[in-house]
Amino acid sequence: MGTSALPGYSGTPLAKKLGYKSLGHAVLIDAPADYLAMVQPLPEDVVFQGAVTQETDLVHLFATEREELAKQLSALRKKLKPEASVWVSWPKKSAKVGTNVTEDVIRHVALPLGFVDIKVCAVSEVWSGLKLVVRKELR
Repeated sequence: MGTSALPGYSGTPLAKKLGYKSLGHAVLIDAPADYLAMVQPLPEDVVFQGAVTQETDLVHLFATEREELAKQLSALRKKLKPEASVWVSWPKKSAKVGTNVTEDVIRHVALPLGFVDIKVCAVSEVWSGLKLVVRKELR
């Protein structure tokens, strides 16, 4: 059985659900203060970068405002290598966090930029996550 502390959630460790890999390069954008604790145990030698580069494999973006989400995704689309993945997390309704971001809003913003959503998961009791990748025909 996994190490999930959330009742009713998958036993798969969060780092594995999100796709962290050994020697992978990741960027966090507006992540909660306890993010690194949430994703333990991480694979060996994951490198957290301060900014997106052509080495970045995974971005985890946390958003509560649609306008900021649109700005961030547009910038990421221009900078990311085509095979990188972007997780967008938004507050669950049950978390009672002020937000105008929902799963549908993320799709509405992301799809015209060439992203497609391929996976959804619970990140924590507060956050849900939607995994985006660049459509294959645009890579």
